Amino acid sequence: MTDMLIETERVLPKTLAGVRFHKIGKVYHFDYTPFPDLQLHDWVIVATARGRQMGEVVAFATPNEDAPAAYRTILRVATPRDLLLRQYWQDREPEALELVRRRASEMRQYNNVRFVAAMYSYDGTLLTILYSTVGDDRPNLNRLWQELNQHFAAQIELRQIGPRDVAKLLGGFGACGELRCCSTFLTDFSPVSIKMAKMQGISLNPTEITGMCGRLRCCLVYEYEQYVQARQHLPKKNKRIGTPHGEGRVIDVMPLQDAVLVMVEDAYHTVKREDIVPLEELEALAKKAGEPCTKHGDGPCECGAKPGKSADAEALAVEEGDVQIEADADEESAIASAVPEKRRRRRGRDKRKRDTNASIASPAMNAAASEVPGAQVTPPQGDSAPRKSRRSRRGRSRNRGQSGSPVGGETKAGNE
Repeated sequence: MTDMLIETERVLPKTLAGVRFHKIGKVYHFDYTPFPDLQLHDWVIVATARGRQMGEVVAFATPNEDAPAAYRTILRVATPRDLLLRQYWQDREPEALELVRRRASEMRQYNNVRFVAAMYSYDGTLLTILYSTVGDDRPNLNRLWQELNQHFAAQIELRQIGPRDVAKLLGGFGACGELRCCSTFLTDFSPVSIKMAKMQGISLNPTEITGMCGRLRCCLVYEYEQYVQARQHLPKKNKRIGTPHGEGRVIDVMPLQDAVLVMVEDAYHTVKREDIVPLEELEALAKKAGEPCTKHGDGPCECGAKPGKSADAEALAVEEGDVQIEADADEESAIASAVPEKRRRRRGRDKRKRDTNASIASPAMNAAASEVPGAQVTPPQGDSAPRKSRRSRRGRSRNRGQSGSPVGGETKAGNE
């Protein structure tokens, strides 16, 4: 039962119809459940934010899980009368555009405004005037709007569009000689950056990367991802690489051909990606090829045998072994000579420790002996003996003369 439910959830009915209001325009989705017999290229009447509009069914779709809860429903299928009415108002659009341009020129304050197109709704109740400006200014068209309301019975809407939309409405041929992409199949404009031109190696000359609209060409997006993926596996320009023709420098990168142009000794070669050898690997192979082998003597060899050791290399190895043995012997003798010194230092520390213990014990023993009648007190010796102050010694040295006798004695003798 669970499998049946899962299978039912996977196969959802297509309840949305994609409707397009202009030949090359965005597709909007509406619910066509009330009209199950709807077919592709049928014309329908739907309700939009700009009133009722007529559009063509171009696709059917299934609602996604993250789609809005409810879609607007198709009001009805267009009748032959609706189609004739739409054609009638479309024939009146050039006349309306000419009138708008004439009124704007008479006012002499809209010189920077370019009126591109006039578009009627299918029943003639709404007239949309599309215009563009030279810069990014937003002119005040209130006066023109009031003037147009006096000449047209339909509701007037003035809408500003960008240069790409202008090129899309006007049509024409591109720099490649084909019809402009925006006027043939592009329903939305993708963001284009100068980085895309650099990645594809296109000259940054404005005439090379800009279209008829004055903006970066939309076609720069088409092959950008392929260039990015291809360049990730190819070396960069001016890098040194190894090739079947030898070591060389990369002159040009050809991502779409998956190859690079390499200069090897003043000669140019086209090298595929699978034939490129990293320079580090090439240097390692050259170093290995320059070493002698066990089969062909001491000279360089490329047979692939295990490299052998030459007489100089063996003599150097023996000399290094002797030096190592001497170093080990010196290290052992240094360790042996350091052991007695540590022992002597240890004996000195033990002797000082015993003298310190004796000096601590002597006062206590003398104090105990003084309490016993007839006991002999031992005077302290060594470090435990009281030291005379330095002041007394300094005083005696001042009282002595050059002959060593006290100064006071000489004075007394002189008096006598």
